[in-house]
Amino acid sequence: MIEARRLLPPHWILISLGIGAYAALVASAPSLTSRTALAGTPLLAIVAFWTLASPHRWIAGFLASALLLPPLPIALGNSGPHPSLLFAAFGILAGALYVRSWHIAVGRLPLALVCLSCILLGSVALAAFYSGAEIALQGLARVLLFGIGVYLFFYAAYLRLGDRSSGLRPLFWAATASAAIACVDFYYQLPAPAGFGPQFIWTEAGVYRRAQGIFYEASTLGNLCVFFLVMIAVAFSRRPRPMPVSRPVLLMGGMLFSAALIFSYSRASVVNLVVALAALGWLDRSRIQWRRTLSLLGISITAGAAASYYFLPQLVQSSWQRLYLSAIYLFDYGEAIFSGRFESWRVLLRFLNEHPWHAVFGIGYKTLPYSDYIGQTVIGDNMYLSMLVETGVIGLAALLWLNIAILGAARRAARHNNPEASFFGTWMFCFWLGQCVQMLAADLLTYWRVLPVYFLVLAWAVRESSRVPVQ
Repeated sequence: MIEARRLLPPHWILISLGIGAYAALVASAPSLTSRTALAGTPLLAIVAFWTLASPHRWIAGFLASALLLPPLPIALGNSGPHPSLLFAAFGILAGALYVRSWHIAVGRLPLALVCLSCILLGSVALAAFYSGAEIALQGLARVLLFGIGVYLFFYAAYLRLGDRSSGLRPLFWAATASAAIACVDFYYQLPAPAGFGPQFIWTEAGVYRRAQGIFYEASTLGNLCVFFLVMIAVAFSRRPRPMPVSRPVLLMGGMLFSAALIFSYSRASVVNLVVALAALGWLDRSRIQWRRTLSLLGISITAGAAASYYFLPQLVQSSWQRLYLSAIYLFDYGEAIFSGRFESWRVLLRFLNEHPWHAVFGIGYKTLPYSDYIGQTVIGDNMYLSMLVETGVIGLAALLWLNIAILGAARRAARHNNPEASFFGTWMFCFWLGQCVQMLAADLLTYWRVLPVYFLVLAWAVRESSRVPVQ
């Protein structure tokens, strides 16, 4: 008889003994928290090793978790910490590991991103001065969350290493799955994931929570759906060759994004979509295939609306009625249609009128919803006005500069010979033009879980447009 242990190499015996000893250490830990920490450390090490083995894996992990996972049920912040932050930390390590492969081109767009980020970061000191350290820390957290999207843009656009493929197909599938989760969540009214914005619909059939999927509130979901509906419209307007995914998949995705947009009840997102589609019609007016584009896009959106109406007729009818009445009675009942935003804007403008010196540097980024320094807490729901009050004229100018720089870079990419550059540039130009309009009714820079998706597509447009000359 041959002993089995003689067949094993010596190092496997040591590994087995190490695993056994570590398991005994976990079992003997005095508390559940310590046992969980000890048990999770090897798993975290494995995930870190796998992620950092390739320069771009952290991006896939971050976006997949940001679009598909809910926040952790821990009382921290508005909705609790999110798993995607772990991959963002890995991204910082990846940037340090591959530091020799950075080749950042100085231009208007990179400078605009850095300028706005520095202004937001500097305003944290004013938040501490006017509202205290606790509010300042919350503002700092918001600045760092915004910085994730900025960092991802620089990483994807200027790290010349590894796979240069766009990765649009898995991103599209992740977003489609997120929209499907939102539809299921709305239909069954599942418990909200961790913290959530209290947004409800009152109908004769009852009170329903607006569709939000795994996000904090419904407008984030609506904004994401518009982004990919614009992508689908751009894909339908081109010849089949550069289409990112097959036409049936695009039709299915359009159905899900349309349904999720309807269930989100986000009127500002619908306005964003209308502006983006109008921009697409103007930008590609000389080469767009109108009959095919309108028919395919119409079929996709109509099918999504019809499916939504089949399962939830009263709620879909209420959503369309809300949109129709908002358009018809906009000037007669604007106060009610804008959900109290006019009163918030009046409060902010009154504060600036009484304290005009605050219009120079502001009172600190993201202090309005949490601090009563101006006399009460206010949710601005207007990116431009909020930036003016919180960061002053300097911050507002930086935001306007960033919008112009994004539109300029996307427009240049849209004019390139490279089909991928033209596709990404057209998509980003049309969508961001809609974003500029939606910023009048939403603080879009706080949508930190979807903003990196937009900046990633912008990075692809910049990267691909650097390969060939402009037409």
